[in-house]
Amino acid sequence: MEIFNRSFIGQYASRCEKLQVPDYFNLALSILILLGILVSYLPQHYRIISRGTSEGISPWFILLGTTSGTCAFANILVLPASRADVACCKSVSTFECAAGLLGIAQVGVQWFCFSIILLLFLVFFPRGPSLPHNDSEKLYTWRTAVIVALLCLLHGLLVITVSAAFIISRPHHLGTWANSLGIMATVLAGIQYLPQIWMTWRLGHVGSLSIPMMLIQTPGSFVWSASLAARLGVEGWSTWGVFLVTGCLQGCLLVMGICFEIKARRERGTEVEGTNVQASTETDDEGGTAVENGSEPG
Repeated sequence: MEIFNRSFIGQYASRCEKLQVPDYFNLALSILILLGILVSYLPQHYRIISRGTSEGISPWFILLGTTSGTCAFANILVLPASRADVACCKSVSTFECAAGLLGIAQVGVQWFCFSIILLLFLVFFPRGPSLPHNDSEKLYTWRTAVIVALLCLLHGLLVITVSAAFIISRPHHLGTWANSLGIMATVLAGIQYLPQIWMTWRLGHVGSLSIPMMLIQTPGSFVWSASLAARLGVEGWSTWGVFLVTGCLQGCLLVMGICFEIKARRERGTEVEGTNVQASTETDDEGGTAVENGSEPG
């Protein structure tokens, strides 16, 4: 325990000195990322609400995304570097403290925004007589959605309980627990998009999945990962690695979604052209073709 205390005090002093000399470029980038995270989720929230359904969104995508976000948030909260930053707030200015906690705020906002998607997914889940007749869209039931929500809740409570137990009784093991959370978050994030990619491919359209959200988040994930890497260093790999993995997989889903949207628009354009051609001509009683302006063929 004494060795742990000496190590933490040494890291505490080092982090406090670093916070007192903030990197203004990284600070501006961190604020931009924080706002970008918040704004990027709004199109997804709006799309589900405006369509009145969460059809097209995989419940396993929601489950994996929420649990991954919970692990990532808990990871950065118990990470020694983050705890040192929080402790430094007692000895640095308010501005320096706020700047030092931006990394925690970013992950927290991301977790909160995805939790809102979980809530909207549950509230607007298609059920009852309004279920689609297409068998490929009857992939999951209301019961599945409820089970997913309960699993997310139980997982969150479990992570909170275990983290609190380590903080109270085994603080010298918090670094190991933080890395374990980071690994879990990375694994969950690594497979998070696989069920959604499969479901979108199966349906042949994006449904209530927001393409604008992915357009913002895909490049943003790489920028965010780089920002966290600069803030936390190599020892924070379990935190910034999560967003590096999700950026790659979300990019695959984005490309697929754009391809389906382009295909759907072309098909709609072909149907409209066919309708216009059909409406521009009429047949007379004897089977001849009559043009709209009333002239008859010679």
